[in-house]
Order: sequence, then structure tokens, then C-alpha cells
Amino acid sequence: MSFDSRLVAFIGVAAILTILPGADMALVTRNTLALGRRRAMLTIVGICSGCLIHATASALGVSAILATSATAYDILKTVGAAYLVWMGVQSIRSAAGPAVGPVSVRDRSHVGPFLQGFLTDVLNPKVAIFYLTFLPQFISPGEPVFRRSLFLAAVHIIMGLIWLTSYAWFIDRLGVVLTRPRVKASLERVTGFVLIAFGARLAWERR
Repeated sequence: MSFDSRLVAFIGVAAILTILPGADMALVTRNTLALGRRRAMLTIVGICSGCLIHATASALGVSAILATSATAYDILKTVGAAYLVWMGVQSIRSAAGPAVGPVSVRDRSHVGPFLQGFLTDVLNPKVAIFYLTFLPQFISPGEPVFRRSLFLAAVHIIMGLIWLTSYAWFIDRLGVVLTRPRVKASLERVTGFVLIAFGARLAWERR
């Protein structure tokens, strides 16, 4: 079996990109504290599912529309930014007390945490552009593009799943300290502002 230097390079670069703080980590932090690790895992599965949608679309060439159509890109970017801001506002509101915000409702549902993660990624055009522009750099001439693209995307998604799961476990292990009312409220406010900041950055960023 020949040595795949492109795959090794991809894993190294993807690992660095995976652990960089972003909207996904902010959302996982929030839901681990507010809903518990089990429901945070649903959020993580939702995040990975959103990535899978973009990866498949990229492999099929559908994401090229976002790369070439300014209108399509701006629409998806605006919706995604608005969603992140809305999530941030909800997090800040929930820090005011259990009676404020929809946390108690989501506690009873498995769909809510999953959708939060799914929509956070699937409504982010940056993820689509990432797969469309990043993956081809690690595909050798003559290789089956569709199969190789999905394979590389799967590697990236699995890395994200492992990283976010480990991160949620770490946050949960600190739960005794982090779930104290004052600490929890402060962290929910911080993650709320972080989500709003990521939403604002997404709204104002250019391709």
C-alpha cells in the first residue's frame, strides 16, 4: 500500500482547523451547560450532519453555485448569521433565570438540540465554500473526485465528532463548578455574546 502524503497533509491541516474555536464550540458549550452532555451530543451529531450535507453537495458540485452566485451566497449568509445571533440572544436571556428563554422546553425534546447544531452548520455558507475549495487541494490528478471528496470530508467530520465529544465531556466534568448559578449564568452570557459575535462576523464577511 503506497504512502498517501496528501492524506497525511490533509489530516494535519484539518486537525488544526477542527480545534480552532468557532460557533460550533460555542454552541456545544452552551448546550452542555444548559441541557447536559447527552443532549449536547445530539447537538454535535447535528453539527456533523450539517457538515455532511455540505460535503456531499460539494462533491456533487452543487456548492459551486454558492461560489459563483453572489445572491445565493448572500441569502444563505444572512439567514445563517441571523440564526447565530438569535441563538446568542436566547443564551443571554436564559442566563436571567429558568423562567426566561426556551431551555425548559428543549429539555423535553431531542429534536431541538439536534436542529440547533444542524442549522448552525447547514446555514453557514463558509462551510460549503470550505469543502468546495479546501478538499480539491488534496485530490491527486486522476483520482475519482466524488469518492475522494467524500472520503476526505468523512475524515474531517469524524475528527470534528471526536473533538467536540471530548470537549463536551471536559465541560461536563467541570459541571460541579460550571453549573453553579452565578458561574453558569456568566458562561451562558459569554457564550451568547460569542454566538452573536460569530453571527455578526458572518454577516459582514466577504467571500
